[in-house]
Amino acid sequence: MSETMNRLPMPDTKTLHRSLWAGRIMSAFVVTALAADGTIQLFAPAQIASMLQETGFAMDLTRVVGPIILACAILYAIPATTVLGAILVTGFLGGAICAHVRIGELGSPPEIISLALGAMTWGGLYLRDPRVRAILPLVR
Repeated sequence: MSETMNRLPMPDTKTLHRSLWAGRIMSAFVVTALAADGTIQLFAPAQIASMLQETGFAMDLTRVVGPIILACAILYAIPATTVLGAILVTGFLGGAICAHVRIGELGSPPEIISLALGAMTWGGLYLRDPRVRAILPLVR
């Protein structure tokens, strides 16, 4: 077979434009959720005190976790560091899921939200970055 027969057809410009905007919207939602969580951790830790206590984390950790969440959101929002940000966001959300599994809250709302945000993190990146689509070809 010739090389041209093995190539996949290129999506039209309209499809690429829609994918780009869908990815941007998904990514913006992730950044907004992370920024809100990081801000609450820093400036209103009393609002999440009961959840921290249930998961076994000390209240003092909000001063550490808040900036970490905000740094992940910022790195994910900047195009040049978006892949690094996605990796860090995935790690953070995986830790959150693990904390809830550890205390027996399998399928709890915070766990489902963390899972959804993780999927949206990579889904948004996949839709807006052709380099990620090249590495993870979901369609043959």
